[in-house]
Parts: sequence; structure tokens; C-alpha cells
Amino acid sequence: MNLLEKVILKCPQELDSNYDLHRAYTGLCSGQQIASNSSNFPTFFLIKRVSTSDESFHSVSPFLVEKAVTGSIGDVKSTKKLRSGDLLVEVQSRKQSEQILKLKKFSTIPITVSPHASLNSSKGVITCGELLNVPTEEILKELQGQGVSHVRRISIRRDGQLLNTKHLILTFDSTKLPENIKAGYMRLSVRTYIPNPLRCFKCQRFGHSKTSCRGTLTCARCAEVGHESTDCTRAEKCVNCKGEHTSFSRNCIAWKREKEIISTKIKKQISYQTRKLVNS
Repeated sequence: MNLLEKVILKCPQELDSNYDLHRAYTGLCSGQQIASNSSNFPTFFLIKRVSTSDESFHSVSPFLVEKAVTGSIGDVKSTKKLRSGDLLVEVQSRKQSEQILKLKKFSTIPITVSPHASLNSSKGVITCGELLNVPTEEILKELQGQGVSHVRRISIRRDGQLLNTKHLILTFDSTKLPENIKAGYMRLSVRTYIPNPLRCFKCQRFGHSKTSCRGTLTCARCAEVGHESTDCTRAEKCVNCKGEHTSFSRNCIAWKREKEIISTKIKKQISYQTRKLVNS
């Protein structure tokens, strides 16, 4: 018995016309089935040394690390050492994903293993006017079976008020975005979410936040150091491109370049050399 016949036997009352049969068949055979979280598993893992003296893998032989990884779970897709000295391991299968979480030691080195906080997920945007007045909690509950782990509504500020929009950012528990999802009776296309560049509210530079900034307090309006932009009345000047506009302007060429870098990084799934690609 083929897949279509199973569907017909399971719900014959819903397939009472040639049109319904055609939709059932094309939906099953088009390769665009709705995403399911049954086949998803974390592929990126962070391995840290357990040490009372803050030791990392900077001082550990790469040969020892390689032998410890392959000897425990077999050949993996990649192993990289981060700036922090921790290891980032990408596995190839569900079996390896389960095995790596059980590791407690590399030879005599105590370790902890955990799924990476962000690399095992992906974000997409859907647009649906019918969901404008539906609480995000309800949307999440209804979409969890399709691999959605978080829902955030995009808001805009207009005349001093924060207004909800019909656009929703969905976080999926998989690195690959589905082409579409099913919200009730509606099939919605999923677009890649490209976040805006991160700008520091202290020094106005891109790439870090105020909490981790080591720079000097700089006005977002006039680009002068030593004061904030709240009461500034000086001529507008951008810190990043030196143009005659504020540092938070969306018309800034530096902002647009950073946006393009982020877009390239996400769409090409690369974590370095992105700036070189965009600038070339």
C-alpha cells in the first residue's frame, strides 16, 4: 500500500473530490511537507574544561583532543577551538549527538558538554494578518509540533506608541529553515530572518553592546565624546561613516554595510571572512 492510499483510508471523508485527491497527492510528493521536530537533533556542542584554576584547551595538545573525540564518538564533522579556549564540536548523526552528551572526560581531563546556545537553531519570519490579535503564547503552543521553540512579534514605534505588526519571528530547533509552516488551515511561507546590526549605545560602534564596551562615551547625535545625545543640540554627525546624520540613522552607509555582512553570514552559513566577501 502506498502513502497516498494510506491517507485515503485514514481520512476518506476529507477526500471526497478529485481536487482533494490531487492536493493530497501533490502535497505528499512535492517534498514541501510541513516541518516536524521528530528528525531534529542538536549538532553543535560546547566542550569546557572543569578546572578550579580556569584552565582551558589552549594548553591541551590538539592530538589528544582529536584522539579523545574520535575515540569516544567516532569521526565528527568538525572540531574548533574558540577564543575562550573551549571546543566547538559539530557531530554528524543523532547517535553522535546522544553519545557526546555522555562524555565526562578527555583522557584525564574532566569536561562538561552542552548543546551550543544558538548554533542549533534558526530564525525565520512569517507574515499573517489573521494572527495579529492571537497571543504569541497561543501561537507557540500551536506551532511547537512543527519545530518552533520561540515566537516573537515584530513591533514598530509610531507617534511615541509601540504597535504590533502582522510579522512574527519564529525560532526553530533546527539549523535548516522549513519552506513553510501550517498555522491552522493556513500555509505560510517562512523567510530568513536577518537581524539589524548590533550598535553599542555607549561608543556607537557596531558589533558589541554597551555592557561589554571598552570604548569612550560618545554622543549618537554629534559624534563628540563625553556626553549622551539626550539633550544634545549640535549638528548631526555619524561616528561610523562621518556623514551628516545621527549614528543610529538607517540611511548610514556603514549601517547598510553591516546589514549586508549579517545577511551574507546567515544566508551563506559562514562565521568568518564575511566582511571580506562583502567588501570585495
